[in-house]
Amino acid sequence: MSEERSFSGRHLGHEPFTPDELLYFRAAGRVRSWERGVSLMREGGPPDYVVLVLSGLAKVTADSGNGYTSVLALRGPGELVGELSCLDGTRRSATVTALERLEGVRVSSEAFLRLLNTHASLTLAVLRSVVGRLRDSDTLRTERGARSSRSMLARVLLDTAVRHGEPVDDPRGALAVRMNQQELAGAAGVSRESVVRSLRAMQEAGLVTTSRGRTCVLDLAEVRRWAEE
Repeated sequence: MSEERSFSGRHLGHEPFTPDELLYFRAAGRVRSWERGVSLMREGGPPDYVVLVLSGLAKVTADSGNGYTSVLALRGPGELVGELSCLDGTRRSATVTALERLEGVRVSSEAFLRLLNTHASLTLAVLRSVVGRLRDSDTLRTERGARSSRSMLARVLLDTAVRHGEPVDDPRGALAVRMNQQELAGAAGVSRESVVRSLRAMQEAGLVTTSRGRTCVLDLAEVRRWAEE
């Protein structure tokens, strides 16, 4: 579901919607923007609209009973958020928050359902996206029980850098991931202390550099090797 996306990387590079299907969303909704830190939708809220991201980046989070916040997903341009709740009419299962200024098409749940009833190809595209995310979630849960904290963190950094990383000028080829240590811990399903130790080891190996709220991945191939340990 849109409020549940794993970091296994199974669908890297996949574009869920064709240009014509993107136009359907634009025609059915209206473009609006959200500033950094503003929520597009909140956990427990009503299923009253979906958002197709046009630019920017958002994080999808869910809170547990003990106050722990898990980062379930990052969403970028061309991706849909909020669709599962609109499909089954249930309350939101997660919060979606802009990590930077974000622009998207907001489509009411009624208009979204009309689109699906009218355009079979769009319905199939949404279904494929949902199924892919559920498969990834199953894979992630399995890997969390079988992999080390360092391996899980490396996997999150790798997948996030490839999907949503920002190229930096120095060093050339590096990709910046805009997630702080607590967000990385929530995404990897490990403790913040484990993230600190693992990042230190990666820094010493020359794989990453860190600054406030950002990690630059310097060597994708080597980070991939760590992720596959």
